[in-house]
Amino acid sequence: MDKPFFRKKYKSLRENLSLETCDNKSIDIANQLLKLPIWNLEFYHIFLTIEKLKEINTEYILNILNGKDKNTAIAQSDFTNSTMRHFLLTDNTLIKVNCWGIPEPQGGIEIDPSQLDVVLVPLLAYDIEGNRLGYGKGFYDRFLSSCKPDCLKIGLSFFEPENELPTNNNDIKLTHCVTPNKTYTF
Repeated sequence: MDKPFFRKKYKSLRENLSLETCDNKSIDIANQLLKLPIWNLEFYHIFLTIEKLKEINTEYILNILNGKDKNTAIAQSDFTNSTMRHFLLTDNTLIKVNCWGIPEPQGGIEIDPSQLDVVLVPLLAYDIEGNRLGYGKGFYDRFLSSCKPDCLKIGLSFFEPENELPTNNNDIKLTHCVTPNKTYTF
């Protein structure tokens, strides 16, 4: 089976979740994340939820990061070259939803990926080896390849892992994946 097969499968699984189920599972994921020994680090990167795609609601994790007074960065996508710039999330950060439905910062204090200690990674699917399947544009693989080697790459998923996903040489593996019921370490 190829990547388009798994993308279609997991988009369909998400579409079939009710908004209430997505929200409850998102709270469970945030609670599982609290159990990881990552809270003594300084710089965290988080994705903002694309609601129309029923992604994990990261507001709960943002509340944790704010409550722990962590430096939190969010991304702005450049679709001309499939890259992202990263900005510190502050009380003054203006966020606007782009034409793809992605909430993004409109400037601010730029953060270099090499400063990040933890990246919370969106995904459609992942496998028991830590391979991740995203939407297919390579934004996160390019981004993660520019992070420092010991940066934690933590996927967030409503679902359990596949046994094996198709991969290529540009794919960056996760170090962890957090689900509503369990955290996987790779």
